[in-house]
Amino acid sequence: ISLTAFQQKLAEKLTILNDRGIGMLTRIYNIKKACGDPKAKPSYLIDKNLESAVKFIVRKFPAIETRNNNQQLAQLQKEKSEILKNLALYYFTFPHSVDLSCSELDCMWYIRYIDLFLFSVLVGFILCHAALSSDAAALSLWKLALQSSSCLCLFRDEVFHIHKSAEDLFVNIRGYNKRVNDIRECKESALGSMHRERRKFLRSALKELATVLADQPGLLGPKALFVFMALSFARDEIIWLLRHADNIQKKSTDDFIDKHIAELIFYMEELRAHVRKYGPVMQRYYVQYLSGFDAVVLNELVQNLSVCPEDESIIMSSFVNTMTSLSVKQVEDGEVFDFRGLRLDWFRLQAYTSVSKASLGLADHRELGKMMNTIIFHTKMVDSLVEMLVETSDHWCYRSLSLCNMFLDEMAKQARNLITDICTEQCTLSDQLLPKHCAKTISQAVNKKSKKQTGKKGEPEREKPGVESMRKNRLLVTNLDKLHTALSELCFSINYVPNMMVWEHTFTPREYLTSHLEIRFTKSIVGMTMYNQATQEIAKPSELLTSVRAYMTVLQSIENYVQIDITRVFNNVLLQQTQHLDSHGEPTITSLYTNWYLETLLRQVSNGHIAYFPAMKAFVNLPTENELTFNAEEYSDISEMRSLSELLGPYGMKFLSESLMWHISSQVAELKKLVVDNVEVLTQMRTSFDKPDHMAALFKRLTCAYHVLKRMTIIGVILSFRSLAQEALRDVAMNVYELSSAAGLPCEIDPALVVALSSQKSENISPEEEYKIACLLMVFVAVSMPTLASNVMSQYSPAIEGHCNNIHCLAKAINQIAAALFTIHKGSIEDRLKEFLALASSSLLKIGQETDKSTTRNRESVYLLLDMIVQESPFLTMDLLESCFPYVLLRNAYHAVYKQSVSSSA
Repeated sequence: ISLTAFQQKLAEKLTILNDRGIGMLTRIYNIKKACGDPKAKPSYLIDKNLESAVKFIVRKFPAIETRNNNQQLAQLQKEKSEILKNLALYYFTFPHSVDLSCSELDCMWYIRYIDLFLFSVLVGFILCHAALSSDAAALSLWKLALQSSSCLCLFRDEVFHIHKSAEDLFVNIRGYNKRVNDIRECKESALGSMHRERRKFLRSALKELATVLADQPGLLGPKALFVFMALSFARDEIIWLLRHADNIQKKSTDDFIDKHIAELIFYMEELRAHVRKYGPVMQRYYVQYLSGFDAVVLNELVQNLSVCPEDESIIMSSFVNTMTSLSVKQVEDGEVFDFRGLRLDWFRLQAYTSVSKASLGLADHRELGKMMNTIIFHTKMVDSLVEMLVETSDHWCYRSLSLCNMFLDEMAKQARNLITDICTEQCTLSDQLLPKHCAKTISQAVNKKSKKQTGKKGEPEREKPGVESMRKNRLLVTNLDKLHTALSELCFSINYVPNMMVWEHTFTPREYLTSHLEIRFTKSIVGMTMYNQATQEIAKPSELLTSVRAYMTVLQSIENYVQIDITRVFNNVLLQQTQHLDSHGEPTITSLYTNWYLETLLRQVSNGHIAYFPAMKAFVNLPTENELTFNAEEYSDISEMRSLSELLGPYGMKFLSESLMWHISSQVAELKKLVVDNVEVLTQMRTSFDKPDHMAALFKRLTCAYHVLKRMTIIGVILSFRSLAQEALRDVAMNVYELSSAAGLPCEIDPALVVALSSQKSENISPEEEYKIACLLMVFVAVSMPTLASNVMSQYSPAIEGHCNNIHCLAKAINQIAAALFTIHKGSIEDRLKEFLALASSSLLKIGQETDKSTTRNRESVYLLLDMIVQESPFLTMDLLESCFPYVLLRNAYHAVYKQSVSSSA
């Protein structure tokens, strides 16, 4: 037969029409959704002015007479042009649909093809239901299709409930009761139990197949068909579950909730990954298959044809020649294969051999059809592997950025929660190793050794740390084991792909986990301080450091599961904790501990409940009526201060130091006010230290001498605490030299204190007046020192190398304040301290002439302050002190206080 140009392009037309059909369905679907939504519905369809016209058109459609109905359509005529403009997209969709259906009918006229897909079977027998009664094979096929699914997908989320529709149709037809019963039986069979078992089988089958192919990738060649069959079966089951879970009213939801669906999808992805990875292996196999076997067999089949028209002969000869020319070298050279022309020729050949009057009928040569279908599959294994994966297992329903983000975020949250639970367990185990828990164990050991009976009989022995690691058998699974197992699975998923591309956006699953770990680590560190603002309770720095180390150990182990930079997490979080606020504006451990030490510990020192013991280098609780809720020594000894330094680091300790300096600055401001109130008396006393009688008269005119010494003592306490902190920082951070002071190295002049006091300069007072006030402040302190002798708490204790009322801290305060003030005002620090020493020694020597024992009660203890001041100062010497104050008095004072200490302890 002669073929027209239309017939020769039949294969191309069918391919184009198939794609165009999907496009038309999309347009119709969008129109349906838009018209079904009141917000998206065209305004002309809901306009009150056009309501009568719309009703008239709907009632008369499609035969609408416009000539004699001008009244009903008058309003429509006014807005005709605007309506046509806005509804053009809706209108042209329907003529295009008609054109498409006509084109498909024209093309299908030449093809004797039976579509045996599920949808066609079900819909076909509903329309041609008479065949169900006359043909047993048709009835069997019909039942099989009914048992497969309860609802069919028309397009996207539009579904067709096949059982309900068929039952509603057949129930009204006489003699179809048996068919209705068949439908009801199949409906029960179409429920989820069968598909649940099918998914269970597919999970195990795909797992085994993926394992075998991972070990022997060469099997992908001969077993490619099984791979794509497995992928398509799994895809169908997943789509069935998703469709029926939302569209079927279920008495029991167990069959439609599958917790293991992710496992099935994972094995699908494993198989897809194998195909993508070993694509060249499959190409080599099928290139050899096509050239070495398929071409030979096809050539024999063609040679054995009794009748072969010229057009068909040319096409089949081209098939043989194309396959014969293939070689493995093309694969090795990376040549891009394209067999689309061969496949289109096969479509064309099917059309030529399927018409009613064809010389070569394809139905009479079944072996040729089978062979060509096999060849088509083999060609797709060479040039269309990716397209085959999309066709058989594309599990992207649609690519949503928000859903992808939500999924990765939720997965990272679950991993974060598991890690947090593991960290909590590890922190609990680390807490068991703290020294405070060993007291009971030591007590039990001592009692056992001395054979002392405990108060309670049969008291169980306390479990020692590490008992949880001892297992009686391998079947024993602890909570920690379960957490690690779940975490390993989640991390494997997060680490499975480095990036995910959705449209033009790249998602990195590991970054989600990293960001969640940073946020949780930050909250956990602050939470582990256990700071209670109401009760002013806080965790000891050493305990917090132990917990943080345990937490970091767990986080470091995460690198064994997933490839993330955990060091970056540590740097981001721990560096933020050295600042006052973190990146979210939340308080850090630096601000919490700074606030606690300033507002709780040092405030209790000022109230007289705590004293600084230089011998112990710690603050210690004093016996008082109202016991404190915390033990100061447990927060301020050397080990705790070192732990604090390690937690806060140089920047955090610098912030602590600056906060301490701010408090000192406020105390100095108050001291200056007291100096201004007594400026005339102090000016006279500054030049009259060698006139005892005149000094005594002037001293009586002084006001608030006690407050001066009290505030100077507070300054000394703060500086002593800062000295402890600096010494601890020097021990743990010797390699950090941002500034010598920030690194914990001692300085003759404290730069932080200089900066704090410099901010107090007033514009109303001249520099000369400021310098005078600074000088008189030192005078005020010097002449007020004798009043300390009358205080009962001023007694020196050799055991603690200090005084119980912290006046030994005056030595540090006097030296540091003098050095800072006279550095600011560019005065001679050494000269001013010499002047102070002369005034102080003169004032203290007068105590020896007093006859009132109450005023000289602790004279010797106060004498020792002069020695402490000189020893603390880098500007004063013992020779200078001896020129002002006889050394024999100091020696006798030391002897007296030691003798008094021995007698009081006895």
